[in-house]
Amino acid sequence: MPPRKNERYKLPVPLPEGKVLDDMEGKEWVLGKMIGSGGFGLIYLAFPANKPDKDAKHVIKVEYQENGPLFSELKFYQRAAKKEYMDRWIKLKQLDYLGIPLFYGFGITEFKGRSYRFMVIERLGIDLQKISDQNGTFKKSTVLQLGIRMLDILEYIHENEYVHGDIKAANLLLGYKNPNRVYLADYGLSYRYCPNGNHKLYQENPRKGHNGTIEFTSLDAHKGVALSRRSDLEILGYCLLRWFCGKLPWERNLKDPIAVQTAKTNLLDELPDSVLKWTPSGSSCYEIAEYLMCAHNLAYDEKPDYQKLKTILNPDGITLGPLDFSTKEKHENVHTPSNQKAALLKATTKQVNHIQNRLTEIKGNSESSTETYTTRRNVESEEKLIGLLNNETAQENTRRRQQFSQFQECFNEAKRSPQKSSCTQFPNSFYGTQQEFTSPYRLKKSRIPSWDTYTSTTALEVSDLESSTREKTRADVYYYGIIFLCLLLLVYLALHFL
Repeated sequence: MPPRKNERYKLPVPLPEGKVLDDMEGKEWVLGKMIGSGGFGLIYLAFPANKPDKDAKHVIKVEYQENGPLFSELKFYQRAAKKEYMDRWIKLKQLDYLGIPLFYGFGITEFKGRSYRFMVIERLGIDLQKISDQNGTFKKSTVLQLGIRMLDILEYIHENEYVHGDIKAANLLLGYKNPNRVYLADYGLSYRYCPNGNHKLYQENPRKGHNGTIEFTSLDAHKGVALSRRSDLEILGYCLLRWFCGKLPWERNLKDPIAVQTAKTNLLDELPDSVLKWTPSGSSCYEIAEYLMCAHNLAYDEKPDYQKLKTILNPDGITLGPLDFSTKEKHENVHTPSNQKAALLKATTKQVNHIQNRLTEIKGNSESSTETYTTRRNVESEEKLIGLLNNETAQENTRRRQQFSQFQECFNEAKRSPQKSSCTQFPNSFYGTQQEFTSPYRLKKSRIPSWDTYTSTTALEVSDLESSTREKTRADVYYYGIIFLCLLLLVYLALHFL
């Protein structure tokens, strides 16, 4: 019979080592030493009674019969994770393995007047939480590979009407014999979201809010909504971010579920910037940001495109290799969209430099005004790409803006006292510099005249400028320079309105 709901679960009194347990199929299992305990039960090594083996290949999970999590996990294995089902899926999807522990049996036993429920499953190795505690963050290639492996598992259990609901490093374990395989364990909080093909309806229930592991649980769970496929994908996204960055934005507020919910809402509403800004300096997690965007945009009952999500994490379809949890080069770049982005940044920088070189070449050449106009349009078309420049390029841009500001002050001073200015001999250099910094680096109009100011100059303004320069007869060079600048502007205006 199913356990009673709304009852506070208790850890059972430990069973003695060597106790023999009979499962429902008549197989006998001998308890070994206890190797762990969870929130509701205990875990023992186990040996088949008819095949004693010093190296245990099985474990037994034990809880009081009235407890709920082991009952839920047992139902998951019976309905969705039988070995023959998983073997067919592996063959259908052409996988090398599926990271769900094998199920071997279950039963009821008695000890000191209490009934215990037990379940026999495959023995696994160390969990990722222990590895994270030892090594800190994971390498980017490892994080992305873990994401792909989890998507393999989630696609399978989702197709079998279940969601996991509690994905986290403590529930991801490496294979006991093969540490290059990773398994998603502990289905005590698994939920049948689509019984008999009928998806649960979206309904918020504050009384059931904030269920699961508060650090990773989904927004639906915060609202008390029954879990769905998008909940699992969202939880996995938080895990990927945590494994790569070493922390999450809401970690300091875990005792305040409302604050955590608000922080998660802000993160998802401001994607991808919220994730990109959270990454460590010198690294990129554009794949995780894009993954979270896809998961967040799913409807409550929408079936995810698992292959698309895998492609986001592995766009080139590189064969997955051994899991690497070494601490060297934790944030190395791999051949993923982030590298494509880096290449784009590099190309963009080259394009901007090319434009700047072209602007320098056309200084003093009035016949190149048409080319100047074309160059300006090219510069403006690069505005969106400029935003992708890396920090080093941004610093260079800041330096250039400062130089331009100094140059502008020099020019203004020259207008007031032309004989004291070293800039007066090169009026065309101001023209070229203004063109260079107009579109990608728009400055405040109160300090620097913009390109639009010049393009809107009327014939009357030109005349006033010429009159002003004639009054300053003490600087012939400055006078002819201003006249030449005005001529260039007139040529440009004529070409512009043709």
